[in-house]
Amino acid sequence: MSERLAVTPSQTVGPFFAIGLPWPEGPNAAAEDEPGALVVAGVLTDGEGHGIPDAVIETWQPDADGAFAERPGFRGFARVATRDDGSWAIRTVKPGRLAGPGGPDSAPAAPHIDVSVFCRGLLHRCVTRIYFADEEAANREDAVLASVPVDRRDTLLATPTDDGYRFDIHLQGHGETVFFDV
Repeated sequence: MSERLAVTPSQTVGPFFAIGLPWPEGPNAAAEDEPGALVVAGVLTDGEGHGIPDAVIETWQPDADGAFAERPGFRGFARVATRDDGSWAIRTVKPGRLAGPGGPDSAPAAPHIDVSVFCRGLLHRCVTRIYFADEEAANREDAVLASVPVDRRDTLLATPTDDGYRFDIHLQGHGETVFFDV
């Protein structure tokens, strides 16, 4: 008869996982010459407001028409390591609307980008979404965004900049980004 062994705790991510995961074209979900190409950039911060280096940000999204098919110039997936100051940036396009969670009879989902954050000290990735502050009508109809308390929705909104959008991710503390249990 074999002896039952106790369960051991999960291993944390890191500390050097960013080595080998990113690649030169990783930050580009869309090619530079893709119509509508823009930059989504931000800073990943800890509970003290300090930028977190050695983290990885992954994004997934449909193209501007709401389609997930990969084609030349658009991959829909990006992976980027944060810099020493916690900053990160991807090149992409603003995604189109998708069918709502209730199917074709429900309101379509607002344009959004799915995001995973991998970082030392985390047992599991943190999952969030980037919505766009200038999509007010679509955002009002989005079932997932509507499920977030009103006073926390701003943490999911990217704000327009000269070359795209800014979206900071706060792992803890004041203005902590909303993360989803997936």
